[in-house]
Amino acid sequence: MTVDLQTIEDLEFTTIRNWLRDYAIGPTAHDRLQKLSPIRSSKDVKAELLKVHELKSIRTEGEAFPRMEFEELTEEIRLLPIKNASIQLEGFLRIYDASKMVNALLYFFNKREADYPHLSSILQDAYYTKEIIEAIERVFDKHGKIKDDASEALFEIRTKIKVVRKQINRNFDKEIRRLLKDNVLGDTRETFISDRRVLTVLSNYKRKVSGTVHGSSKTGNLTYIEPQVNIALNNELELLLDDERKEIFRILQLLKTELHAHIELISIYQNVLTEFDFINAKCRLAIALECNLPSIQDDLELELIDAYHPILWKNNKEQKKRTLPQHVKMDKFSRMMVISGPNAGGKSITLKSIGLLQLMLQSGLLVPVHPNSKMCLFENILSDIGDNQSIANELSTYSYRLKRMNEFLQIANRKTLLLLDEFGTGSDPELGGALAEVIFEALYNKKSYAVITTHYNNIKLKADRLKNAINGSMLFNTETLEPTYTFSTGQPGSSFTFEVAKINGIPDELIQEAKSRLDDKKVKMDRLLNELQKEKNYLKRLNKEHIEAQDIASKAYEEYESKKALYEQKLQQYRDSAGANQKLIQHGKKLASYIDRYNINTRKKSINDNLIEEIRKYVAVEKSKIESLKKKAKQQKKPVVKKKTKQRKVKDDFQRDKIKAGSRVKLISTKQIGTVEEMKGNSVTVSFGFARMKVDLDKLMWVQDIKKS
Repeated sequence: MTVDLQTIEDLEFTTIRNWLRDYAIGPTAHDRLQKLSPIRSSKDVKAELLKVHELKSIRTEGEAFPRMEFEELTEEIRLLPIKNASIQLEGFLRIYDASKMVNALLYFFNKREADYPHLSSILQDAYYTKEIIEAIERVFDKHGKIKDDASEALFEIRTKIKVVRKQINRNFDKEIRRLLKDNVLGDTRETFISDRRVLTVLSNYKRKVSGTVHGSSKTGNLTYIEPQVNIALNNELELLLDDERKEIFRILQLLKTELHAHIELISIYQNVLTEFDFINAKCRLAIALECNLPSIQDDLELELIDAYHPILWKNNKEQKKRTLPQHVKMDKFSRMMVISGPNAGGKSITLKSIGLLQLMLQSGLLVPVHPNSKMCLFENILSDIGDNQSIANELSTYSYRLKRMNEFLQIANRKTLLLLDEFGTGSDPELGGALAEVIFEALYNKKSYAVITTHYNNIKLKADRLKNAINGSMLFNTETLEPTYTFSTGQPGSSFTFEVAKINGIPDELIQEAKSRLDDKKVKMDRLLNELQKEKNYLKRLNKEHIEAQDIASKAYEEYESKKALYEQKLQQYRDSAGANQKLIQHGKKLASYIDRYNINTRKKSINDNLIEEIRKYVAVEKSKIESLKKKAKQQKKPVVKKKTKQRKVKDDFQRDKIKAGSRVKLISTKQIGTVEEMKGNSVTVSFGFARMKVDLDKLMWVQDIKKS
């Protein structure tokens, strides 16, 4: 893998390194990230990318991942095997924290190995144990202090220390109360000297206080005296404190011996935590820059969708400015890409974006592109960007660039990516252009991949003639005379020299004079490129307006169909309701006639028998009609509404029969409109702008066929 220091500087990869370094916790990851460079093995590159991708998934999906806060164990691992070496209290606590953290990682990945196999592999040599934690907890309390009962001897010593200190304080307070009555103490009354509590006595009365003098104030007005009654007790306290130190040393040496049995696991802790620190720094950068993992191709194929230059994106974001994404595609049929267009139009940024994203990817970093993007791995990444004249070696810009180009010609092969900015400049335009064309052909014949920016028309023409080369341009708004910073493939771009000069205040008469001195062929070609770009912008705008109008019409049609179905349903409900009401009216009239005929003014019980029998027959007939209707309703397979739905389905099936390669179709669920690229049975490959996806045929609706010109 060849990526020289000049390329790393040209593409500003050092800035990415610095950002990564700031995200690291420990010095090991810090140093690794500071020296980060492309990885030779493609297998290792993919493994590193997947580790970062897995951790980013964990972070962004909100899983409770263990905290990544630790201190490295380098010194403790060095001292543990040395017999008489001692480890500081903080060292034991670092081992304690490391053991808890690795245990937490093991617990987290215990049932997630299938989901995060590459991160889980980091822990393959570690194992869950509480022996280290329990050993340290027997000695240290939760505040990181040595426990009183860490040993019987320590408990006894500290008990004595408490008794002696209590007596010292009791005696001292008694002396203060006595001397306050005599007015011999200063305003502060007491202080500490050499960890001993002493009286602050006015120097004029120092001979009235018995004890040992430990010094005086700077002015000499105060004398510090240790009361006589506490001298023996303070001496005893010092002896006890010395005993405490010795016992603590003995306890820690025993703990060190106990931990030495786990030195192999403690070394694994160091490796695991520093590796997670290294990956976590990459993950934090990926989240900050909104990076993704593109599809890594075995073939040399590159398609960057919604790609950003990370440094430009970050700077613009801080200034609340928008950054336009780029879409770049390269493969074996378009491996030499020549980018032309106006100055300050974004040619160099597009070139640098491709180079920097490739460097990041091959260094194991996620990149700021759409996840549907495709990238591959190159053996060599080399650049020639900017003015690199060498005063020390007495090289001009052009001499330096020729020397650099000679190196490229020797190294370049089919797995090389070259990034050449302002190709061929620095010498006489005619002679330099001719030499640049020859070098361009030589690199082409080596089957290298290259991204080249240039203003030379002969290079643009050469790219147009060669089978596996392609032109691209940075678009220019011919109406506002301003660059759009948008990249487009398929045609070279005009430098818009005179247009740019005009917007920068150069008088028209000077511009016309300059045009008159040019070769007519050059002026015509620049005018042709200018007109081509105007037409392309116009067609692009028309296409956009057509798609928007089609979308509006489609939505209006759907709204019409929806309202039509609703109104038909309501109309049927009104008709059904009217029929039911008419029947109720008829029943009501019939019952009213029965009521009128019913004789209530007679005592004969049989006078209404015939009427009642007639009513019974009427009710029986109507009941029979109702039951017949219910039975008929059950026998019907589908109601009226479902019949209409079936008719609609037949219509949809007919529409789907019209779908073929080149058809414009709509995704029913999201209303997105795309173009059919390929059909295999019920599987349809549809292009939605930059994105491609496979969709089942029954999920699509035909819109129109694109007429081929």
